Amino acid sequence: MDITTIQFWGGIGIAIICGTVIGLERQWRGKPAGIRTSILICLGTSVFIRLGVEHANEYSDTTRVLGQVVTGIGFLGAGVIFARGGTIVGITSAAVIWILAGIGAMIGYGWYKESVAVALISVILLSGIKFIEGKVPDLRRGVYAPEEDESDMTKE
Repeated sequence: MDITTIQFWGGIGIAIICGTVIGLERQWRGKPAGIRTSILICLGTSVFIRLGVEHANEYSDTTRVLGQVVTGIGFLGAGVIFARGGTIVGITSAAVIWILAGIGAMIGYGWYKESVAVALISVILLSGIKFIEGKVPDLRRGVYAPEEDESDMTKE
C-alpha cells in the first residue's frame, strides 16, 4: 500500500463517499447507524480487505480476511437489533451495516465503480420502499404501522 498512489486515495475517497451517501439516508431517518458509523464501517472494511490483498502470496488466501470481516460485521449488526414493546427493531439497520461492509470489501478489492453502484442502489431501495410504504396502506401493518403518539397512549 503506497500512500502516494491514486489507488490508495481513490479507495479512501470512494469509501467515504459510499458511507456518506448511505449514512445520510439513515441519519435523516434517525436510525442508529448514521453518517459517521456508515463511513467508518465502509472505510474500515476496505482497509482490512486491502491489507489482505497487499499481503497475499502463494501461501495465503485473501478470502480468509473477507470471511473474518463478514463474521465480525455480523456481531456489529447484531448490536443494533433489540426488542421494544414485544417488537423486534433494528433489523434494517443491521442489514445496512452488512451492505456497508460488502461495499467496503468491494472497494478493498478495487471495484470502485461497482461499489458506488451498490451504494446508490441501496439508498434507492431504502428511500424508495419507505416512499411506497407511505403510499400503499396495506404495507403499513404490524411492525410497519406508523408509531402511535405517546400522548395518545396515556389517555387509555
